[in-house]
This record gives sequence, C-alpha cells and structure tokens, in this order.
Amino acid sequence: MKLIELSIPGAFVLESSVWEDDRGFFREWFKRGDLETAGVDFPIQQANLSMSKRNVVRGLHYSLAPEGQAKLVTCAYGELDDVLVDVRMGSAAYGRVEIVHLSADEERSVLIPTGVAHGFCVTSEIGALTYLLSSPFNAAMELEVNPFDKVLNIPWPLTGDAITSEKDATAPTLMRRLWSGQLPKLDGKSV
Repeated sequence: MKLIELSIPGAFVLESSVWEDDRGFFREWFKRGDLETAGVDFPIQQANLSMSKRNVVRGLHYSLAPEGQAKLVTCAYGELDDVLVDVRMGSAAYGRVEIVHLSADEERSVLIPTGVAHGFCVTSEIGALTYLLSSPFNAAMELEVNPFDKVLNIPWPLTGDAITSEKDATAPTLMRRLWSGQLPKLDGKSV
C-alpha cells in the first residue's frame, strides 16, 4: 500500500493493488502494518457502510469526541467524489478543501484525520462508501457544516438537484461553527 499525503496535513490517499480476472477483482484497502510503517496509528473501533443514489450529497460531518475520530474510507460499489475540509482551529490548512474521486474498481482509499470534516457525492447510479472509524459514533459529539457553504464553494459533481438530509441542508456554515466555538483544535479536541 502506498500513502500519498494530500494538502490537508494528516490526510492521505492510500493506493493498493487491484487484481482483476474473468471473475471480477480483488483489492486490499486496509493494512494496519503499512499505516504503522508510515507512522500512522489507526485503531479501528467501528465500521460503517453507506449506500446512496446519484446526486446524493452526505456531509460535511466531523466529530468533537474527546478521543478524536479519524476515518478511513473507500468506495465499495459505483463511484463517488469524496470531500475533505480542514476545520481544525490552528491548522495551516484551515478551510482547505480536498476532493478525491473514488471508484470501487480502482486502487484509492482516503485517510481522514481527526478534526477534518468529511462528505461525499455519488456520481454513479448507485454508490456505496465503506468506512472505518477510530472511535465509535457519539451522537452528542457529531456535528456538520453546510455542504453548500458559499465560502467553501465546493464544486459538487451534480448532474441534477442535490439530494441531502434536512440536517445537512440546514447545517450552519463553517463561519457560524467558528463563531459558536464548535470546531475542533488542531489536536482534534473541541475548542
């Protein structure tokens, strides 16, 4: 597995081989040893699967859990654009947006560090995102930033109207989260 650092510190694209034959394909998308060799500690506490249809936008979500929450995501079916936004107070990349295209039959996964908001948009008819979490879901500590925040200006790859949850569609902007003291520090803890 090859780790390629993104412009958001601590965020990586992970590339792993895809073996194809007449039956389909096989891909290893998580190897703890490869992450440890690169100096990345990622203790898995929970695994999730999200299935969505084209033009679904989920996110931008982040956690203020005391232990922090990193994510390792990959596309298990179809295609999607994965979006990261650095919302960590004190980060040199604060407000920076990264977009990584993921496809089930390609070699990429994304490691999202603690304190970085995450979202995605499905670009195929159906898409499934599988993700590993470094801490369990804690509803009281989970927050969101509006995915259509005009300041962030994320170029969602929509081919029609966006389909979002009401919670995401009415989420505060990044600036409102900042003003209300609801953003993580660079170490992933709340401000």
